[in-house]
Amino acid sequence: MEWADLAQRWSPAARTELLAPQGVIVVLAVTALAVGWSPAWRVLRLGVTLVHELGHAVVGVLSGRRFTGFVLRPDMSGHTVTVGRPRGPGLAATTWAGYPAPAVAGAVLVLAAARGWAAPVLTLTLLALLVSLVYVRSALTGVVVLAVLAAGGSLWWWRDDVVQQHVLVGLGLLLLVGAWRHLGATVRSRDAGSDSSAMARLTGVPGAVWQGSFALVCAGATWASGAALLAAWG
Repeated sequence: MEWADLAQRWSPAARTELLAPQGVIVVLAVTALAVGWSPAWRVLRLGVTLVHELGHAVVGVLSGRRFTGFVLRPDMSGHTVTVGRPRGPGLAATTWAGYPAPAVAGAVLVLAAARGWAAPVLTLTLLALLVSLVYVRSALTGVVVLAVLAAGGSLWWWRDDVVQQHVLVGLGLLLLVGAWRHLGATVRSRDAGSDSSAMARLTGVPGAVWQGSFALVCAGATWASGAALLAAWG
């Protein structure tokens, strides 16, 4: 394969009007079905947990910590390990980042699709997942990452701008819904090991305040995604 062929697969779409209202309505319907059908959601929420854990990892690295590994568990929970100072802003930022990560990633996917940047964002996502394979620490985690890579790689290789844009919108919406559902679960939970409880121990600020900060990010990401879809319809 020539360099030009590869470059074509990660270049932005020549047209951004491919995201048609009818297609978005279909994506919304499929997303609602996937979220509302329990067997499908039990599988798909592993993807939300994957983004949650990688959110911890990315912010940890940006905060100067060393990312050493992560796992996803059959109960849909996960755990990420970063090494660094036992207290301080770096650890606080790393701990905080998990719950907002799916909402932020979801908004990025929707915005990229609406503006014709599905292919470049898909390329970067696949590269990030390839790097994450080095840090997989369980069989289930490896299966999930490889499955996402296989699906995303197929979408990338057999490039179709219309398909890519609509699939990324669907994935973005799934992540947004997943972020809200995970947030709802942690608000109802009394688990002392939750991220908001960990933030309370690290900072002395009540966990409810941190849950509020998660909700603000989710709300901002949801607003940005909705605005992008409405603009694409315009």
